[in-house]
Amino acid sequence: MTTAHHGSGPTVRRMQLGARLRALREAAGITREAAGYAIRGSESKISRLELGRVGFKERDVVDLLRLYRVTDPAEIDAMVGLAKEANAPGWWQPYNEHFPGWFQNYLGLEEAASLIRTYEVQFVPGLLQTPAYARAVILLGHGQADVTDLDKRVALRMVRKEILDRADGPRLWAVIDEAVLRRPIGGTEVLRDQVTYLLERCDHPNVRLQVMPFLRGGHAAAGGAFTILRFPVDDLADTVYIEQLTSALYLDKPEDVDRYTAAVSKLSIEAEPPSRTPDILRRILDEL
Repeated sequence: MTTAHHGSGPTVRRMQLGARLRALREAAGITREAAGYAIRGSESKISRLELGRVGFKERDVVDLLRLYRVTDPAEIDAMVGLAKEANAPGWWQPYNEHFPGWFQNYLGLEEAASLIRTYEVQFVPGLLQTPAYARAVILLGHGQADVTDLDKRVALRMVRKEILDRADGPRLWAVIDEAVLRRPIGGTEVLRDQVTYLLERCDHPNVRLQVMPFLRGGHAAAGGAFTILRFPVDDLADTVYIEQLTSALYLDKPEDVDRYTAAVSKLSIEAEPPSRTPDILRRILDEL
């Protein structure tokens, strides 16, 4: 298994560089269309660059800085250096053929987050899955995959979990529906081992786990699962991640983020408190 190199990886570097270039463009009063023309591109290319959705050519960065009237050699060197870091391969590169391109953005955001708040209605969150449970979940969507492919997908999920054990790792605050703990993904023994693992993780300093019991009925996030990522970098906005069957949504507009933040905050009030989670898990283990 390849050990992940965590920290401020290329995805976040792209976002930082894009945000800085957008600020410089706006300060210079230059349109996206004019900026695109300067680098032999289009307005949409500038938009993608400023959102950190694509890699940067060093020549484009230099040309844009010239257009934005940036003349300080130290600032230019720093921006070009950031572009080089933004183009570096992520730790997940060895696994690229085993997951879709749209998921790469999430891996980059996850490794750089300081706080990950998630709500799950169907599965245990990926960062808290055991290998056997992860394999069972992956099989649901990739039943025709061969053993090598399955092994790689499971390995990737296990490497991802290492971020919680980093000295500077993110805090994970997860609210899971009680149905997650009752659904025998992979069979009863797999579920038993998974619930036991969750019980152990309740003592982890970076994990806060709550259960939304059946008795609560309707609640603030009845619409489905989602994750909110917060970063320790001032110029990076919180991002909401919503995974779909064949793609994902990444929301960072303040009005969208505010609604999901309000929902997850209400969820944390409506769910059983973290102090009750070990007792709930033990009761479920007794019933399995």
